[in-house]
Amino acid sequence: MNDLSPKSRSGGRAARRAARAAPLADHLRPIRPGLEGGTYNPLTPAQVERIHQGALDALEQIGLADAPPSGVKYLTDAGAIEGEDGRIRFPRALVEDTIARANRTMTLHARDPQYDLDLSGSRVHYGTAGAAVNLVEVDGRNYRESTVQDLHDAARIANQLDNIHFLQRPMICRDIPDTIEMEYNSVFACVSGTGKHVGTSFTDTTCVGPAMEMLHMIAGGEDAWRARPFVSNSNCFVVPPMKFAPESCEVMEACIEAGMPVLLLSAGMSGATAPSTIAGAIMQATAECLAGLVYVNAVKPGAPAIFGTWPFGLDLRTGAMSIGSGEQALLSAGCGQMHRFYDIPGGAAGGASDSKLPDMQAGWEQMCSNLSAGLSGVNMVYEAAGMHASLLGFCLESLILGDDIIGQTLRCVRGIEVNDETLALDQIADVCMNGPGHYLGTDQTLSGMQTNCVYPTFGSRTSPKEWVELGKPDLLALATARKEEILAMKTAAALPPDVEAAVRARFNIHFPAWAD
Repeated sequence: MNDLSPKSRSGGRAARRAARAAPLADHLRPIRPGLEGGTYNPLTPAQVERIHQGALDALEQIGLADAPPSGVKYLTDAGAIEGEDGRIRFPRALVEDTIARANRTMTLHARDPQYDLDLSGSRVHYGTAGAAVNLVEVDGRNYRESTVQDLHDAARIANQLDNIHFLQRPMICRDIPDTIEMEYNSVFACVSGTGKHVGTSFTDTTCVGPAMEMLHMIAGGEDAWRARPFVSNSNCFVVPPMKFAPESCEVMEACIEAGMPVLLLSAGMSGATAPSTIAGAIMQATAECLAGLVYVNAVKPGAPAIFGTWPFGLDLRTGAMSIGSGEQALLSAGCGQMHRFYDIPGGAAGGASDSKLPDMQAGWEQMCSNLSAGLSGVNMVYEAAGMHASLLGFCLESLILGDDIIGQTLRCVRGIEVNDETLALDQIADVCMNGPGHYLGTDQTLSGMQTNCVYPTFGSRTSPKEWVELGKPDLLALATARKEEILAMKTAAALPPDVEAAVRARFNIHFPAWAD
């Protein structure tokens, strides 16, 4: 349980008003990064064990195909077996030994240390992710190809949102045709826009070197980078079902050698590239990520890796992705239980929507999977805000509104504290026998109004009369105004001018520098 119970304050009502006007200390905030989940368990312990044993059976009997030559060597040297059919099979003992020695104390560093993420236990963090090819424009209800400027704008906005704890690249820079330039521009657009941890991907190994050179420049040298790597590699190392993706595996090897944390991402489609049953999809993703964990530790024992089980749902009537479904919420929550079973840092999808715009459908879909993933204790909830159209469109206004959704989700993750103070027996006695018969304005109510409650930034709790008097404010209009306000300011996470100038002199950056 997350113990954030309010402590008594002294100094009178005026002092309390002044205290409420000041920013809360981190330990008094009603929500914060790293609250512990794990209270929602859609799987019983016996079912978790069956999924684990099924994954071990799949790895031992079926194995994975298509490992690159380098991967075959790493894995067979570690104890995996290459069959005559070319598939790599994993003895149970090898997998269990790898689980036992895997890195469990991972910190995902941020360029600004205040945003470092502790991934131990069931600590929950929310952020963006994906590879949307379109930006959703709410003004005009249009989709257009996303650009590097859009990506930079998303990073700048995310830097201002308290409940967006990290930024994994949510959009593809469709305006940069050269692959190497696109990849290092993606890194620069994100890192120069936010001080939070950044995730990115690389098409092939030729893209890794230039990006690492850039990151060394930004960090202040290779040693400084290796001490605090503030970018991780989102790596689709498998092509479900049960095949390695050779080029991605080679990228993974290069990133590990370069000191970059890796997200082992298995993204099977339930009913297409994964079993149509929820249990089967979870089991296959678990098996594939266990294979990835063996791979990572064969390259470098103890290398930081996130167990990225991301099975997606499918609408079996049409074959369309159903990432906003209740089934998706269960898939991610079940994966969260498997992460906790192994006690390994894990990530899963949550908060994405099939809706094309930030509307009522988007709201229920985003809350459903964000809540289930957080309550289940997923360390990294990816795609938690801004993602629409089954991962094809990203919306900046939705990113802003998603911050409100995640705030309410985190309050649920925090849970209910039960102790003498929160049971409030003395307060009940005082109000009922000595006081006015209500709790409005009591010291306990006033002292807890900030530490117990999460208030929406844009969600309206006014009466209909007040709503009319305020001009009938519209959520999307408010979000657009906030977007424009943020983008009109220089980001607080801007790189030092000399560093930015050096990077721009060395690399072909495709968006302009901020003009003071």
